[in-house]
Amino acid sequence: MSLDSLIYLLCLGGGFLFLIILALLGHFVEGVEHHEIGGAHAETGASGSDSGGVTAFSPMIIAAFMTGFGAFGYLLSLMEATRSPAISAPLAAVGAFAFASVIVSTLRMVFRKTQSSSESTVASVVGITATLGTGIPENGVGEIVYVQGGTRYTAPARTEDGKAIATGAPVTVTRIVGSQFFVKPV
Repeated sequence: MSLDSLIYLLCLGGGFLFLIILALLGHFVEGVEHHEIGGAHAETGASGSDSGGVTAFSPMIIAAFMTGFGAFGYLLSLMEATRSPAISAPLAAVGAFAFASVIVSTLRMVFRKTQSSSESTVASVVGITATLGTGIPENGVGEIVYVQGGTRYTAPARTEDGKAIATGAPVTVTRIVGSQFFVKPV
């Protein structure tokens, strides 16, 4: 076995082992995705924000690149036309880059779909019909119940004219001020 084949196999094995260790640490050790570096807090997310994400420089993607480099390099070193390290190493780097890029793209797509919010857009509630879950007393506050995007929500509500409305009555949301929804009878 040539030295370059041995190096490729070490990259393949080391990268794969590193992936397994990271996966186990991420599963069994809480907070692995957050690191303290020299007293400063560093996020491993895509933008350093609190939202989840995948960056090309996360340990998991670096380990995937290393694994891909080892695998592509070893396979290329077995073929006569690409046996030379001057040919196999650059091609292995290109293959590993493509491999890591596919992983980053796939993980970003998965995170985008699984971390999307079901929170309603409050401004879009104006004009919809809701039901009073709790009646609104004169010049008081009650509670409306409405469904948006298949999700049931409740919110504090007042009448526009200050008059009382009984529980269960249908109302239309006319405006929102802060967390207060203003309604009028249908």
